[in-house]
Amino acid sequence: MDNGWWGPGRRPAFPWPAAPGRPAASWRTAALWRASSWRAGGYLLATGLTGLLLCAALLLSVTAAGVLAVLLIGLPLLAALALVGLPVAAWERRLARFLDGGRVPDPHRVPDRPGLAAWLRLRFRERATWRELGFTVLAAFVLWPLDLAVAGCALAVPGYLLAAVPLLLLDGEQVNVLKLWQVHSLWTAGLCGLAGLALLPLAGYPLALAAAARAGLVRLLLGPGRQERRIGELVRSRARLVDAFEAERRRIERDLHDGAQQRLVALRMTLGLARLDAPPDGPLAARLAEAHREAGGVLAELRELINGIHPQVLTDRGLPEACADAADRSPVPVATRFVLPDRLPAPVESAGYFAVTEALANIAKHSDASAASVEGRYADGRLTIEVADDGRGGADPGRGTGLTGLADRVAVVDGTLTVSSPPGGPTLVRVEIPCAPAGGGAGR
Repeated sequence: MDNGWWGPGRRPAFPWPAAPGRPAASWRTAALWRASSWRAGGYLLATGLTGLLLCAALLLSVTAAGVLAVLLIGLPLLAALALVGLPVAAWERRLARFLDGGRVPDPHRVPDRPGLAAWLRLRFRERATWRELGFTVLAAFVLWPLDLAVAGCALAVPGYLLAAVPLLLLDGEQVNVLKLWQVHSLWTAGLCGLAGLALLPLAGYPLALAAAARAGLVRLLLGPGRQERRIGELVRSRARLVDAFEAERRRIERDLHDGAQQRLVALRMTLGLARLDAPPDGPLAARLAEAHREAGGVLAELRELINGIHPQVLTDRGLPEACADAADRSPVPVATRFVLPDRLPAPVESAGYFAVTEALANIAKHSDASAASVEGRYADGRLTIEVADDGRGGADPGRGTGLTGLADRVAVVDGTLTVSSPPGGPTLVRVEIPCAPAGGGAGR
């Protein structure tokens, strides 16, 4: 769909569709009796009245805040006025959708943390908030008179001309046409009526042009900017890459589990049967026993590799059971405790599990700890996992302890990683991931 000013064949086109799924209406279809023209008139009246009310509200609020600012009471009100563009922009985007059926995307991001403080901090830092504030001032003091003037003139001029004859008949002496000249003759009033009848089909064109320009300004200022669009595309492409990466990991895990592992199991069984048939004291029995042990070692390593790619227990039982299994395999005693309402999305569970396994691996290699704990909980739309140990501390991402890679893995799902590890210990690794329960069974 072409939303530009030039349509097919480089002819001027009316730049919005008449309705969702319909082709864009051209200037030849913008007559007053068309539904698109009535929508344009209603759109201009709605934006004009909204701007008029907004102008009065802003003048009253700014005056009150200025008077109260002397007592420092008006300062919070002035700060709140900076956010007045948020509801106004949401209303303008809804009106633009009513006009042409096309949705104007919301440029604002979702806060990383729940709560009013995080929401306010993000809104004051976003460029979209200040663009919306600027548009609000423009709509309140500049645009609404133009909207009402175009809508009023497009509908009032033909109406006044058509009403010349009835008004003259009611008055009997004269009628003021458009408040510009006086008509005393019924013949002249009839000519005015004919002129109004001729202008009536053309009244839709100024409505269409003004509404299209107004909606285009809304899309330009209140939709996502170039930076927001790039950030959104980067987020979507990262999500697609993560999904593709996880799908490939699962495919490799399945192929190894169903292919190479089964063949190694069969080979080990064959070697075990061959040991039974070989002379017990001969060199062949010793070599078969060595080959049997090697096959067992390779099978154990392959199982560890498969479990590291994507453990089956994570898919079948969820994050608490998978972390408990990882804790059982740790050389350091680990206590686990999870309080989850339900299963979480697969990428979140995968990121949480590998964060735990990487943290436990660091504890076993570098901490000299005698005990560790893994605790997970879900609250306020966030999964929080804490891995603690009583080791010597001093964990530093710059020394290659795996914390940098762990932070990158968590960041893929918009999570955060914080590490507290003073020299002498203890060490606490906290992972926070925003998510919503996906269902499929309660956590423990």
